Amino acid sequence: MAKTVNAPRGMRDFLPQDKARREHALSVIRGVYRAHGFDEIEAPMLEDYSRLHAGLGGDNEKLSFSVLKRGLTADDFHAAADEGVERIADLGLRFDLTVPLTRFYATNRAQLPPVFRSIQIAPVWRAERPQKGRYRQFVQADIDIIGEPGLMAEIELLTASSQAFAELGLTDVTIRVNDRRVLFGLLAHCGFEAEVHDRALITIDKLDKIGASGVVEELEELDATAAARMGEVLEAVAPKIAGEGIALTREEIVAALPEGLGGEGVTNLVDLGEALEHAIPSNVTLRFDPTLVRGMGYYTGTIFEVAHPASGSSVGGGGRYDGMVGRFLGQDVPAVGFSIGFERVVDLIELPENDGPASIALVYDTDVPKAQLMSIKRELVAAGHRVRLEKRVKNMKAMLDRIAGEGFSEFANVRPDTLSASDLDVRSQGDR
Repeated sequence: MAKTVNAPRGMRDFLPQDKARREHALSVIRGVYRAHGFDEIEAPMLEDYSRLHAGLGGDNEKLSFSVLKRGLTADDFHAAADEGVERIADLGLRFDLTVPLTRFYATNRAQLPPVFRSIQIAPVWRAERPQKGRYRQFVQADIDIIGEPGLMAEIELLTASSQAFAELGLTDVTIRVNDRRVLFGLLAHCGFEAEVHDRALITIDKLDKIGASGVVEELEELDATAAARMGEVLEAVAPKIAGEGIALTREEIVAALPEGLGGEGVTNLVDLGEALEHAIPSNVTLRFDPTLVRGMGYYTGTIFEVAHPASGSSVGGGGRYDGMVGRFLGQDVPAVGFSIGFERVVDLIELPENDGPASIALVYDTDVPKAQLMSIKRELVAAGHRVRLEKRVKNMKAMLDRIAGEGFSEFANVRPDTLSASDLDVRSQGDR
């Protein structure tokens, strides 16, 4: 029986057309982000095990792939059952690009500008349960601003990312926005003690999976009275979030929250909405969502998540994580980031038709001298064409159909008397 030759579960091969669409999307994203003043960096795919498990990655830490130490013995593996994986692993594959970025910044800070705008586009790995839209190896496309404490950082991220969605041809994009300080204010308003706030947010983050009743039921384990009040808040805000949602304006934000709930988080959101009112393309809509949590434990202020009607999951998100870089430097450094869900976005776009020099297939006879054939090809490549050599076959229709599907819109026959590119009779696939 033949052995299976599939890629490992949760990982994929990409055929040429798939790869072309991915590279097109990456090129668009890179181009937009560079135009907005961001610089691309690269960090190792491996980080120290202790850094990847510092309690800042949320549930993703449980999904990280660990790398075993060298020279382990059977006793080491037995001891790991009691002492934990760190006994036998010292490195791990990155599960996101934010943790490596903070380490990168701490390492290279002296060589970076006071406000550092970075682009990272690279694969990450998580031991997910593979399913549609969820893989064990996938690409993230991140921009981050480190060193800017004010709202300008969020404004830059959202304007750049909105333009990237527009350049990719995506319409009806919605960016849901909240602030962690608003969430903590809601919890305090309902009566939850500060020491259970983080646990309460983990439960509220499940709202789209278990519904309001499920959230209230879990919150009752922390405080039954406070859980009932939170249930009232969720019931009141649900119809406001549905439909067109809550505009990022002072009037609608205040109306969506319990009376008297304000503070720095609300002010931050109002200022953000005012700054972005005319700064983002028409394909993107900003909406306030007081139930948006974002699962990562390192967020400290503004948070955002991107939705598209053709995707059942978010297609991007991010937020402010001011306390994270300080873990490595011993002093706080403000930071905020935005990540495009590349794998989900690339499934929503089409590869545009090539509007530059045509892709030409040279169909040659076996008696054409090789040097002559390569000379013609060299001329066409120098003129900017993409050129493929195809040996003439009996079933020309099948061959031309195949190369048309591979992006070669034109073809030309090369015979012994074809001496240069100017002698070619280049024909469109539609004219054959």
